[in-house]
Amino acid sequence: MKKLVSIIGDAVADKHGDKCAFAYAMGRALIDNGYRVVSGGMGGVMQAAFEGARSSPFYQEGDTVAISPFYDRNKTNGLADIVIATGLDIYRNIIVANSDAVIAVGGGAGTLSELATAWTMKRLMIAYQDADGWSGKVAGQRLDYRIRYEEIEEDKVFGVKTADEAIAILEKYIAQYNGAHEGIKD
Repeated sequence: MKKLVSIIGDAVADKHGDKCAFAYAMGRALIDNGYRVVSGGMGGVMQAAFEGARSSPFYQEGDTVAISPFYDRNKTNGLADIVIATGLDIYRNIIVANSDAVIAVGGGAGTLSELATAWTMKRLMIAYQDADGWSGKVAGQRLDYRIRYEEIEEDKVFGVKTADEAIAILEKYIAQYNGAHEGIKD
């Protein structure tokens, strides 16, 4: 079964800017390497990621999944093969963060909530470090003092500058990030 990788970040971004260029390259690289791309299904980096995914020669129907905040399936960027119209508004961020790995590209408060949720859910996390917004702030950092995985010495939000670096981290670590949130504990 193909692993799911969420690309999160700015819903509004310059389509010719660095963030969209990275998201496009990341979407394509994920499909090239056998992953599925998940996003919130909106514009900005989410749209660029789906465009990149669809540009891959290995793209197949079902490789792009939108977890929409709306009830209306048609209120997405139109590039998702599968649209899950949750109607949950910002609360759908927990579903976006529940992929096998999460890659942040810039982002504001919504991205921050997805990052915090992904950390708590013990997901592999990667951040584009050359961006303003939350991905640049959390790249290379731990989000919490708690140890999520004793066996992973460098458990953190891995900072990257290129899609190739992100793929290398996915290939190295994704099998090790196999835990799940077990509820709030003292």
